[in-house]
Amino acid sequence: MILPIVGYGDPVLRKVGEAITPEYPNLKETIANMYETMYNAYGVGLAAPQVGMPVRLFVIDMTPFSDDEDLPSKEQNDLKGFKKTFINAKIVKEEGEEWSFNEGCLSIPDVREDVYRKPTVTIEYCEEDFVVKTEVFDGLIARVIQHEYDHIEGVLFTDKISSLKKRLIQKKLKNITEGKTSQEYRMKFAAAKKGR
Repeated sequence: MILPIVGYGDPVLRKVGEAITPEYPNLKETIANMYETMYNAYGVGLAAPQVGMPVRLFVIDMTPFSDDEDLPSKEQNDLKGFKKTFINAKIVKEEGEEWSFNEGCLSIPDVREDVYRKPTVTIEYCEEDFVVKTEVFDGLIARVIQHEYDHIEGVLFTDKISSLKKRLIQKKLKNITEGKTSQEYRMKFAAAKKGR
């Protein structure tokens, strides 16, 4: 089932997600819905807060990036079919020299900015089997993991840009909060909740 994506300004995007247990209600269905929602919006990552659930869960499918000819062929291969569910993730380490990449977010439509992140990330997480594993990722995979991980920490990519750039996109952000944006995917906006 395709879920509405929560727009910038909704308080759920600022909550630190709570850990979940194997007993979490309808977990398999929730994960399936999140993938379906992400694909419907042409995203490569989606975190539970973006569909209104303040829990430590996000999904990633990097396959769309595997066609990017600007990337080295090894990275293209790594991205092909890289699909993973991250439950109760905890970033243990971020390493390397920060690099810039133009990021966007399904909750902040029509806003893209260059964000600096470290290239390598060590993360502890579970998949649906709830077996804890620790893995190291780098390149674009690491970046998307960091972006989605920020969501379960109540952080948005717009928090990581300069104050000048923030001022330049202020109007766009205000419009998203008020629902004055049109997307090809369903969204839910903070202002609509207040009954404005």
